[in-house]
Amino acid sequence: MKMVGAMVAAARIAKNLTQKQLGELVRLDAETIASIEQGRRALMPNVAELMDQVLGLPGILTVAAHKMPQIDVIPPWAEPLINLEQKAVALSSYQNQVVPGLLQTQAYAEAVFRSRVPLYTDGEVEDQTAARLGRQAALRREQPMMASFVIWEPVLTCPLGGRAVLHEQLRHLLTCSELTGVSLQVLPLDRTLHPTLDGPFVLLETPEHQHVAYLETQRGSLVVSHLDEVSILSMKYAMLRTQALNPEETRDLLQRLLGDP
Repeated sequence: MKMVGAMVAAARIAKNLTQKQLGELVRLDAETIASIEQGRRALMPNVAELMDQVLGLPGILTVAAHKMPQIDVIPPWAEPLINLEQKAVALSSYQNQVVPGLLQTQAYAEAVFRSRVPLYTDGEVEDQTAARLGRQAALRREQPMMASFVIWEPVLTCPLGGRAVLHEQLRHLLTCSELTGVSLQVLPLDRTLHPTLDGPFVLLETPEHQHVAYLETQRGSLVVSHLDEVSILSMKYAMLRTQALNPEETRDLLQRLLGDP
């Protein structure tokens, strides 16, 4: 929407029109034109056709309006994590509800998105799943990053999507645990202390060696760069790793859950 709005503004300025003058030509008020140009309101196809005519454009805005997705594939609050993890040199992730997105199978990811309220359409689930699987290339870069994952044990027994989906996901976790630079650990249920009862989080180190944290809530997210706050989360993660099963013990647990001898 911001990109299309910027195109409208550039074309309007090239014609030496004010927002009010353009609005009069396409039967909209100046405030609506401003909202479109700022990316706060979608450009409707019928309005786009009128704008193409009065601005002398060869159907560019009409094409843009018709191709505009109903929603962003990546929710705005998730974009900071996506951008950071694609170039991070190190990542540490603790999850206590679902398998980390970077380690999900297609079927498991689909089950995650079908659990959303309000519900996604089938097309939206497909788009979201494809975007999530695309992110996983970060674990298979030519120059691998160091990626540590700690997962609370209940995640491995929750049959999200069904038993077959869970079984495939557990098998995939075993495969991922063998990737270069990847460390996978499970925090077992029998621990009497739990340093991260406040919820999941991700720690990242950028190529410039800046340390940041990412926290997600029901309706938004927060990227934390304040040294004191990141330090606290780093201490929590360090404690998690000492209480979790080591990578070899984690693989043994996954094999037992799969029923492998």
